[in-house]
Amino acid sequence: MYILLLDYQKPLSEIDALLPEHRAYLDRYYADGTFVLSGRQVPRTGGAILARGVDRATLDKIINEDPFTRSGVARYRVVEVEPTRTAAGVDSVFG
Repeated sequence: MYILLLDYQKPLSEIDALLPEHRAYLDRYYADGTFVLSGRQVPRTGGAILARGVDRATLDKIINEDPFTRSGVARYRVVEVEPTRTAAGVDSVFG
């Protein structure tokens, strides 16, 4: 499992202009089960995505498809996590 942390590199106006494309990108990977959670950081300096079920090489390819990455408006930081505990009911989401 991976935590993908996005740090915005450009003004929010440039981020907002790419949001429709970025959301379509997210939708594609939610549909195949790779992404299970995403959202904005607070304050709005970036975002976060929880990903699962892929190896690091595949994940890097997925990250490079993001319009935010392609346009240089955001930079990803990837943290790999091996879950050892979950709250009741959460294991079915992350399993």
